[in-house]
Amino acid sequence: MPVFYSPVAESLQMGVAYMGGSVFTNNRTADSDSSREQEDASVVSELVSHLPLQMLLYFNMFYFPCWWFSAVFMLEVKFYYLPGYYRALLITGMILLTLVEVVRLYLGYVGNLKEKVPELAAFWLLSFMFQLPVLLFFLTDEGIIILPLERAVHSLYLLLLLAQILASFLALRTMTRKLTLLFHLRQFGKVESLQHAGTSPVSGLPYRRSVLPMSLPRDVYH
Repeated sequence: MPVFYSPVAESLQMGVAYMGGSVFTNNRTADSDSSREQEDASVVSELVSHLPLQMLLYFNMFYFPCWWFSAVFMLEVKFYYLPGYYRALLITGMILLTLVEVVRLYLGYVGNLKEKVPELAAFWLLSFMFQLPVLLFFLTDEGIIILPLERAVHSLYLLLLLAQILASFLALRTMTRKLTLLFHLRQFGKVESLQHAGTSPVSGLPYRRSVLPMSLPRDVYH
């Protein structure tokens, strides 16, 4: 049984889709839509890995062993001059800081290079909530008999850690902005349309072209 298609109904449907695409893009003109599409496409395709953070992580990976050997050597030098509770605190702090540092650097590398927000957020939390307080304890509590070498290596490590906290915060803000944009683009069905310059985000029709009236191929009626 032959199926008949109405050219008026098809044209009306295409016209409604095009009109909806124009209305739900904040009623912008065709030129502003095109420029906005290009801007969104550049943001979506942009790599948001933070180069300064990656450099800081690279330097941290080589500096941490030097810091660790210096801290252990200084702890051995002053170990018998410390009270028992300070000995326990320093040994526990060194062990925990070393274990957390390995996990922290791994999360930082994965989160930054692969643009993963959960891993990078965990890196920031470990840096700010754990490593920073422990390092400040090593650097400020005079009861642990801070030696000159300790003060120097701890101060340098503290500056490196503070720079990583700031850089990871900036990287997180950029990544969350990109993810928010991708979410909104998917909500309006615009991610696929960004791959084709000058197409409507709803109907996939070219901008600045009229869809009414339109003629259908002859074989549609057969």
